Amino acid sequence: MPKLKLLLLSFLFYTIFPSFFHCTLSLINPQDELSWIAMENEEDINMVQTQRDSWKKCDFSVGKWVFDQSYPLYDSNCPYLSTAVTCQKNGRPDSDYEKWKWQPNACSIPRFDALGFLGKMRRKRIMLVGDSIMRNQWESLVCLVQGVIPTDRKRVTYNGPSMAFHAMDFEASIEFFWAPLLVELKKESNNKRILHLDLIEDNARYWRGVDILVFDSAHWWTHSGQTSSWDYYMEGNRIITNMNPMVAYQKGLSTWARWVDLNLNPRKTRVIFRSMSPRHNRQNGWKCYKQRQPVQFFSHLHVPEPLVVLQGVIKRMRFPVYLQDITTMTAFRRDGHPSVYSKAMNEERQKTGTGLSSDCSHWCLPGVPDIWNEMLSALL
Repeated sequence: MPKLKLLLLSFLFYTIFPSFFHCTLSLINPQDELSWIAMENEEDINMVQTQRDSWKKCDFSVGKWVFDQSYPLYDSNCPYLSTAVTCQKNGRPDSDYEKWKWQPNACSIPRFDALGFLGKMRRKRIMLVGDSIMRNQWESLVCLVQGVIPTDRKRVTYNGPSMAFHAMDFEASIEFFWAPLLVELKKESNNKRILHLDLIEDNARYWRGVDILVFDSAHWWTHSGQTSSWDYYMEGNRIITNMNPMVAYQKGLSTWARWVDLNLNPRKTRVIFRSMSPRHNRQNGWKCYKQRQPVQFFSHLHVPEPLVVLQGVIKRMRFPVYLQDITTMTAFRRDGHPSVYSKAMNEERQKTGTGLSSDCSHWCLPGVPDIWNEMLSALL
């Protein structure tokens, strides 16, 4: 009988313990396994793997805005904010738009922790790539972290189309790269502007070696007529004068997707694509003027065509790209735009409203992009 017990204990030791030991190693060093994203079907675009848990699903895009007096997490005196988004400094009389947080239905997004975020970014580069709304988000992210860094241990550098905030003690950088179309837009000798739907390397060479890449591209693709940034499209050697904007968008995104698939290693680089930020600019840009509260509900939720195109392109990629869907949650926030407060004005000019334009595309800071960054931090 003692021999039987000894044999049984030996069996358990040599079979179960190695499995436990392997599991423990995987938790200590999650890079041993290709983690983060699986994309076996369309639903899996919103899957996140934590270090301690098995696959855990939480759709951050479904939830509600909750008023929270403990917000904002910084004020408009942050030195890295553009004048156009410092709505309080520019005379906006209300401030409730700064105090809303997003509450997903199935989970919670942790409050942004500046030191925790910088710890995750130690000896890393995170780069936000896109248009002026991505610049809006970059300023938000810098303001969220800069308050815990001594003045002489932070700086901003500029390099062509990019700028970088450096947290020197963490050897970390938070960077912004201007590429609103992702693909290349060039001016020819005749001053005609050509949008090359199949060329991207002039921009993409700046993305190599970055640890975390966050992309956005949508708004510029929808511009037409006098607001368009190009005169012609080009594919290969073929010049195209007219094309459905969403067909062009799909071609441009496919060029970006091929570059990511061929040039990035998912063990070394994480890629996130933030969906388009909705504009409330109907009625010639005055739809957001004097709005003080988020929209309570929509009778019908409309999925913008650019988001449908983006989902299709990401689904066909080999590289695991996380789609950060902020479109619907942000559509509720018509109150968060600068409107007429994109520049300083006195009370008399506010009352008369003469000679004013209303910005219903960008976002006041502190404000909505801070919540996008809380979500981003949770994803990382």
